[in-house]
Amino acid sequence: MSSHRRGFTLIELLIVVVIIGILAVIAIPKFATTKGSAAMAKMKGDLRNLATAQESFYGDNNIYYSGPVPAAALLYNPSQGVTITITAANNAGWAATSAYTTLTTRTCAFYQGSVSPPAPATVEGVVACN
Repeated sequence: MSSHRRGFTLIELLIVVVIIGILAVIAIPKFATTKGSAAMAKMKGDLRNLATAQESFYGDNNIYYSGPVPAAALLYNPSQGVTITITAANNAGWAATSAYTTLTTRTCAFYQGSVSPPAPATVEGVVACN
C-alpha cells in the first residue's frame, strides 16, 4: 500500500520558525542603527540649513537671529521631529544645538563667530555630535 505524503511535518515547520527567528535577531539591531544614523543626518543637515538662514538674516539685519525656531522672522523650518535651540546670538556670532529625542539621545551643535561654543562643538563652522 502506498501513501502520498501531503504537507509538512511538525519538525520541518519548527526548523523554519527557528530560522526566521535567527534572521530577526540579526536584522532588528541593524534596523535600529539605521534609524539612529538617519536621525543624526537630519540633525546635522538642519544645523547646516540654519547656518544659511542665519547668514541671510544677518545680511538683512546686521545681527544674528536669537529667538525660537521656527519663527516668521527667520526663513527656516527644521525637519519634523528635530528640535533646534539657538543658545547664543549677537552681532558677532551665534551658536545652536539640535536634538531628535524620539529616535536618539545624541545631540549635535554648531557655532559661528565669537560666541561660546555649545558642547560638543569645538571647531567653528563645523557640526559636531556626541
